[in-house]
Amino acid sequence: MKRLIRKQVLIPVLAIVVLVGASSFKSDFFEIAKQIEIFTTLFKELNMNYVDETNPAELMDSAIKNMLGELDPYTQFLNEQDVESFKINNAGEYSGIGALVRSYENKLLVVEPYQGYAADKAGLRAGDEIIKIGETVVADFDDNAGELLKGANNSTVEVTFLRQGETKTTTITRGGVEVDAVPFYDMIDDKTGYIVLSRFNQKASKQTQSALQDLKGRGAERLILDLRGNPGGLLSEAINVTNLFVPKGELIVTTKSKVKKFNQEYRTRNKPEDEEIPLVVLVNGKSASASEIVSGGLQDLDRAVIVGARSFGKGLVQRPLKLTYGTQLKVTISRYYTPSGRCIQSLDYWNRDEQGNAVRNTAFNEFTTRNGRKVWDGGGVMPDITIESLKTNSLIDALESNNIVFDFATEYFYDHSFDSVDNFSFSSSDYSAFKAYAAEQNFSYQTKTEQVLEETINGDDTLLGADVQEKYKDLLLAINRGKINALDTYKDEIQKNLEDEIITRYFYREGLYKYYLKHDDAILTAKELLADNTKYSNILK
Repeated sequence: MKRLIRKQVLIPVLAIVVLVGASSFKSDFFEIAKQIEIFTTLFKELNMNYVDETNPAELMDSAIKNMLGELDPYTQFLNEQDVESFKINNAGEYSGIGALVRSYENKLLVVEPYQGYAADKAGLRAGDEIIKIGETVVADFDDNAGELLKGANNSTVEVTFLRQGETKTTTITRGGVEVDAVPFYDMIDDKTGYIVLSRFNQKASKQTQSALQDLKGRGAERLILDLRGNPGGLLSEAINVTNLFVPKGELIVTTKSKVKKFNQEYRTRNKPEDEEIPLVVLVNGKSASASEIVSGGLQDLDRAVIVGARSFGKGLVQRPLKLTYGTQLKVTISRYYTPSGRCIQSLDYWNRDEQGNAVRNTAFNEFTTRNGRKVWDGGGVMPDITIESLKTNSLIDALESNNIVFDFATEYFYDHSFDSVDNFSFSSSDYSAFKAYAAEQNFSYQTKTEQVLEETINGDDTLLGADVQEKYKDLLLAINRGKINALDTYKDEIQKNLEDEIITRYFYREGLYKYYLKHDDAILTAKELLADNTKYSNILK
């Protein structure tokens, strides 16, 4: 009898749960259906009745981009062309001219021709402004004109460009381009190996493993893994690269989402290549996503010492979802957490300031590594040893975003010559020339202090009085004058960026890495640390 009563109670309770769940689902479904119907009706009436002719495709593209713009910058609509580019980035192979180009409103800027590929052979140089591709004028092309440079192997394309005020034309024969995940590795000394891992495409773990094996065969007993400037890529490759240094079965990443199937734990699956070799990982402000999974995981497991500057802070995971007509939605599905349980996401895209910018996390939570060392969440991976010359700030960011360093390097390249990277030097007089160049460009940037002061001045608060407001303006002028002095204050940081940009112009990326082996602050610090086994071990303890 008691058993029967228990069943009678249980069945209504389950029914209530199912009803509530179904009701919630129906409510969400109804709201989505309602909004789609409203939008469809609006879209139809707008195109039929607007006073001028409309372009439905452009309107829809704008609507989608504005809708997604309310979320985070990684949630994106991918048209058929974007989907193909996404596949290429992951595969690390494509057919084109073999150059990194940056798209602007009316031109394409050659940022870096890859050594030995078609653009390099045809004579294109960093700083060249492409104004015409075939018969297409770049300024008149609505989409990304850089896509016109891609094409089948052995096909040709005529490119018209500006160099130092002179218009030039060259014909480029397209070819296959392989984008290596490991563009460089070598021995720093007779016992220390160095590997650059620049991206996490499908080649990342295999190329890193191959480089490690070769270096060990050449006598490497300790290793520096350079993830500086690595923007990330495939999550699976981040796990596999970490697996080279930690045992099978280690938890590396946990993902958490509102969608249950996206809540997952990712563990290493293979036997490690070397779980004993002393390891230093280099990071900076451009090390993001998969780079932070590797560096954060190795730090949490006390498997490596992290050297450099705070990483970017991208703790969000994306997945491409197929839509109709060959398009896709690359959507943020979850946040990821390192082995200690921390999420290193730095920007809060769901809480924005008055200008609409994402708010940076300022409240950090403390976690502990396997050995009990303190680490923190919410602001990227913090290095165990900080290298001052790798730090960035609003001045350095402004110099980069305004192309001041890039454009100066272009001018410098055509005014100087060096026989080899060993003979390269950037003198004090060269830096003085850069300061003069920067002052001439009248580039602008705003410090946090200026933002606060301007908001006060432009606000409705009249209680301060005209005299105080005038002093505020004087202070703003003083801050503006102090910006030029900041070029001296942050000379080391800025000069490193200048040297990186200039050396690449002469000796390509390989020459830059060879220069690093003898002159880079982070590498020299890591090399010294690895040579001191006691100091290295004490940091991890």
